[in-house]
Amino acid sequence: MFSSLQPIITKVLEEIRSSGLYKSQRVLESRQGAVVRTQGKEVINFCANNYLGLAGSDILVDEAKKALDRYGYGLSSVRFICGTQTVHKDLERETAAFLKKESALAFGSCWDANEGLFAAMLNEEDAVISDALNHASIIDGLRLCKAERHVYAHLDLHGLEEKLKATQGKRVRCIVTDGVFSMEGEIAPLPQICDLAEKYNAVVVVDDSHATGFMGDTGRGTHEYHRVEDRVDVITTTFGKALGGATGGCIAGPSALIELLEQRVRTSLFTNALPPVVAGTTIAVLQHLKGHPELRERLWDNTKHFRAKMAEAGFTLPASVHPIVPVIVGEGKVALGVAEDMLSEGIYVIGFSYPVVPMGRARIRVQISAAHTTTQIDTLVSAFVKLGKKYGIVK
Repeated sequence: MFSSLQPIITKVLEEIRSSGLYKSQRVLESRQGAVVRTQGKEVINFCANNYLGLAGSDILVDEAKKALDRYGYGLSSVRFICGTQTVHKDLERETAAFLKKESALAFGSCWDANEGLFAAMLNEEDAVISDALNHASIIDGLRLCKAERHVYAHLDLHGLEEKLKATQGKRVRCIVTDGVFSMEGEIAPLPQICDLAEKYNAVVVVDDSHATGFMGDTGRGTHEYHRVEDRVDVITTTFGKALGGATGGCIAGPSALIELLEQRVRTSLFTNALPPVVAGTTIAVLQHLKGHPELRERLWDNTKHFRAKMAEAGFTLPASVHPIVPVIVGEGKVALGVAEDMLSEGIYVIGFSYPVVPMGRARIRVQISAAHTTTQIDTLVSAFVKLGKKYGIVK
């Protein structure tokens, strides 16, 4: 029966390979960390979302063991049947307090949170207005929503205002944006977005996955970084990046909205509860961050050091301060070549090319961690200089 599908799949795979877009997986033979083992050797890892260096740490392994002993491995149930433990409620209270929102609802991932939010919150009487470069999970969530959908050009505030003007007859308008856009490391202009939302009476939703845990004075995210904590209505985020790197996510916002989501959101009602070991360990991470501001400080010091050294060496970096640092190399084949050669230099990075990024804007996306040492970052810069000259990226 598979015979009719087999040639179609084979052709598609051939097209992906011939276009240079085939994604091979480098298998880690160690824990996640600043140094990992792959293909039989240790390399410095500069492509994980491990911003605070907590993924793979003994601190979290010990906390996970405690959670396993107390709550068990899994629940074999959705939340409303028999899948809610005290640890889930504790996590939701801790997360809401951390994000400075009234309430929160935990999910298996931030993808589940984004995919379920809009269909549960909005209907055909409403409109949702989305940045063109929002994460794929937001795009898929909007496709499942009955609200009228509008897209404004990336970071185009004038375009956003035009969409708000055009939808004034709707019951509810919802603006949704990434807090940080992961391909460029760009930080959304939340103060201006909130100004427009207040002017046109719109709800603001921010996916803060690449900011929660380290951006802002106490690491609460882009809403704290921009000092608009009380002006952003809803936050979705992940526990799978800075907060330990495992899985899980949440929606945080007004208690009435969270109560509605508990009744309606399909990605919670029809799928297993977040594993209790993840819930318990994430609580421990949130508590750990309160007493360890040095993790954030080290991350920002490392990021500034790398950005300064790369600019001094003549590389093109998009303007930002975020630890996502895209090094623009031009063509896709160059990005793939640099990434492969980096492995020979003891560096693990990944190249990104069209259609993930615009044609001619292929890049090596470097992600800095608090776990990196200055020596490791200098090693990376030296490798970039060597390969930059080889490929004609810098003189």
